[in-house]
Amino acid sequence: MVVQVYCFGNPLLKDDRLPFELLPQLRKEFGTINFIEASSPDDIEGKREVNIIDMAKGIPKVTLITDVDAICSNKTCSLHDFDLGMTLKLMKKMGNTNKVRIFAVPQGYKKGKALAELKKLIKKEL
Repeated sequence: MVVQVYCFGNPLLKDDRLPFELLPQLRKEFGTINFIEASSPDDIEGKREVNIIDMAKGIPKVTLITDVDAICSNKTCSLHDFDLGMTLKLMKKMGNTNKVRIFAVPQGYKKGKALAELKKLIKKEL
């Protein structure tokens, strides 16, 4: 089975495009993993195992998140967070997914540091 990793973010926004900028290096490093540029949370619906790379606020380093209930747990969220977080929570509640891994990259992180930490986590988890 081919492992798929969905990259979220917005390539037009500086604080939200780093996952897309890292795709060429990640594809070269992990040739057996299918890295997909996700256009919306609809791309992950119906997937039993979901692997995501996305930007996150308020984390000190590249972090693996496996608890979907921890996503967007406060009352103030952007519409983007609401859509992805709500999709994952609904999938979990309906029993449509077995496992969720979000490789969260801190906003404002340096590209080289993000790449090194992502590669280490991906090797460990996938």
